[in-house]
Amino acid sequence: MNIAIVGTGYVGLVTGTCFAEMGINVVCVDIDEVKIEGLKKGLIPIYEPGLAELVNKNIKEGKLSFTSDLASVINDVKIVFSAVGTPPDKDGGADLQYVMEVAKTFGQNIKKYTLLVTKSTVPVGTAAKVKQIVTEELNKRNVDISFDVASNPEFLKEGAAIEDFMKPDRVVVGTDSVKARNLMEKLYRPFMLSNYRMIFTDISSAEMIKYAANAMLATRISFMNDIANLCEKVGADVDMVRKGIGTDQRIGNKFLYAGCGYGGSCFPKDVKALAQTARQNGYIMDVIEAVERVNNRQKNLPFIKLKELFSGSLQGKIIAVWGLAFKPDTDDMREAPSLTVINNILMAGGIVRVYDPISMPEAVRIFGDKVDYCNNMLDTVKDADAIVLLTEWKRFRVPNWKLIKKMMRGRVVVDGRNIYDSKELSDEGFLYSGIGKQNTH
Repeated sequence: MNIAIVGTGYVGLVTGTCFAEMGINVVCVDIDEVKIEGLKKGLIPIYEPGLAELVNKNIKEGKLSFTSDLASVINDVKIVFSAVGTPPDKDGGADLQYVMEVAKTFGQNIKKYTLLVTKSTVPVGTAAKVKQIVTEELNKRNVDISFDVASNPEFLKEGAAIEDFMKPDRVVVGTDSVKARNLMEKLYRPFMLSNYRMIFTDISSAEMIKYAANAMLATRISFMNDIANLCEKVGADVDMVRKGIGTDQRIGNKFLYAGCGYGGSCFPKDVKALAQTARQNGYIMDVIEAVERVNNRQKNLPFIKLKELFSGSLQGKIIAVWGLAFKPDTDDMREAPSLTVINNILMAGGIVRVYDPISMPEAVRIFGDKVDYCNNMLDTVKDADAIVLLTEWKRFRVPNWKLIKKMMRGRVVVDGRNIYDSKELSDEGFLYSGIGKQNTH
């Protein structure tokens, strides 16, 4: 089978590469010609473990190719996936201009039955708009060509996207067409050999499933962060609370870790978009809007803790920041807590040194010369007054605290991800502050 993937961002590139790995002939399309030329040479614009190797392997095997011209390949494929960006617009809703542009190009160029599948995260009702645009373009051409529209939301975790795609919990497809269903079943059959589930729904439900899934996970994170903040005030330990409730089968133990807030390209955007969809339909989702408020507040918590530990003033203090990406195994800094924390420290007159194993180039693009960039975690702590851990990379998990104590000027450690043992740090002479824990200061 031949398919096209429009959009070579995170979702599009991973999707296209994984389909190619399963033997599908895939052409990835993007209007960014510089990116396309780079991809043809095997230059990967994002960091995802294992992706570069798979891209280059499938290019060499002729299963994966790249172009900037959808019209030139559209009639060689049976399915076109739309995986373009849907960034938040001014009111928090999803900006669908790129999705609609794909629909327009699709309608202007198909010559035979083709299935258009929306892979991008889009509000409920988007598929109907896409179908209308395609129909309008066909009418302008005065041709009667059959087509179908389907929704196939993605559920990829950055840092584990290839594993998620190759061994999915489920594959959700929204369609009202038997022909489209049969095509999607054939396409995904190689992924279902180990009894993974395909769930077929109506299109609106498929569109809602994506938002509901991300909103539920974001809600669990914000709930636990609220619990953590209360734990600090009443003398409880959030890690013990997490273990106590996580063993309840009705709750489970996933997404119950307290910390300094969620970030990335999905949760913040999708929570905003879901709340905006509700408002547009005359409904207020009080829980979802509270989730966003709690998360925004949580991102400020490491900075607040720092100020408290330095009696309200960070002027001239050297702060070592460990971790910049919103989570480990990615270079994605979109909506990362590090952005909030670092900007607040700088505005308070502090000096910031940063280190992240992968996202340093992205940090340079964002912060310019406002912060000092270090080659490793130890370089950040020379004469530093405090350490702030914001991303739980593995290499940060077992520091040599005796050496670090000798290198630092101060003794403050703010643990934004609760990966350190407060007693160990206290015994080493540090002032430790975690999230939802009884701190040693």
